[in-house]
Amino acid sequence: MKLTRLQDHPLPTGALGLALHPDGLHAYLTCVDGTLYQLETATGKVEAFDTKHASYASGCVILPDGKTVITAGYDGQLLWHDTATRRCIRSVQAHPFWSWSLALSPDGRHLATVTGQYLAGGWKYEPAPAAEPTVRVYDARTGDPTAAFHLGPPVLSCAFSPDSQHLAAANMMGDISIWHLPTGEDGSPLTTWNTPDYTSWGTTKTHHYCGGIYDLAFSPDGSTLLSCGMGPMGDPMAGNGKMTWHRWNWKSGQLQDHIKDGQHGTGLMESLAWHPDGTHFLMAGRQAQGTWNAALFSAADGSLLHSIDTKHRITQARYSPDGTTLLLAITRNQEAPKNGAWAPWGRLQQFKLEA
Repeated sequence: MKLTRLQDHPLPTGALGLALHPDGLHAYLTCVDGTLYQLETATGKVEAFDTKHASYASGCVILPDGKTVITAGYDGQLLWHDTATRRCIRSVQAHPFWSWSLALSPDGRHLATVTGQYLAGGWKYEPAPAAEPTVRVYDARTGDPTAAFHLGPPVLSCAFSPDSQHLAAANMMGDISIWHLPTGEDGSPLTTWNTPDYTSWGTTKTHHYCGGIYDLAFSPDGSTLLSCGMGPMGDPMAGNGKMTWHRWNWKSGQLQDHIKDGQHGTGLMESLAWHPDGTHFLMAGRQAQGTWNAALFSAADGSLLHSIDTKHRITQARYSPDGTTLLLAITRNQEAPKNGAWAPWGRLQQFKLEA
């Protein structure tokens, strides 16, 4: 099994979020300049939507009918955009701080966004409790709030189960919680546990916590939950912790599998994507040292199947519905302007999956 690159389309600024239209002909990307862009996957033609976020546009999802794209940003807003007119049709102020991650339930009914600012809560620099719920759920069609949950800040990732009944969220300190949406009105999680394998305490240069679980993904059959990020390190500024993933029995919080020794480098892993048939999954992000920044792993035994190095930070990975194509949202290093113009420093790369 291997990935062969088919397309490499430029974007004006770094890409942070990615959603695919059901027709397979268009991709939607949220970028560092706060803008939502529509990109034709065959030609690379890029068109900007009218309304943008006041800061980074961090998340992007599309409703199943393909008519509405919802974005989240570091301004704490959720914006609903009409794909036909490329205009904003609704805005909701979800948080007073950043939206770190945005997720849409598979049935298209629920929208989840997570937030939280890291403020020192004591002399050990443990995060102070948030003044608001850090996990919020909205009706994806109307924008009405439907649920709000508490998890220690900052909450960096969230994901819905395949049956749309459960929501998972995880934070910087390695806490993972699962809520059953139909019965979660009181805010109590169905399951919650902690792993120390994603959180660092700085012993060099700076003294604070960093790291966290940057993405979550339920397996297609709903039986397990993947988490990814970067292993602990003494110097948080170095960014050279172990590239890592774990697989959990989410009903019990029991660890089932993890990345194998010798099959990883160092760097921050930011995105997980299950292949639709459930035979393997992809983990991707940015590399500090090693030979790859995106790799395929076997669902059966967790072994590494294939890897690539895009040389640039991968922020989001998405398979096409039929599983034949993989798309990657990429942010490159920004180059100095030439003749008063900035060079494109975002990318959408498209890969063919071959046996």
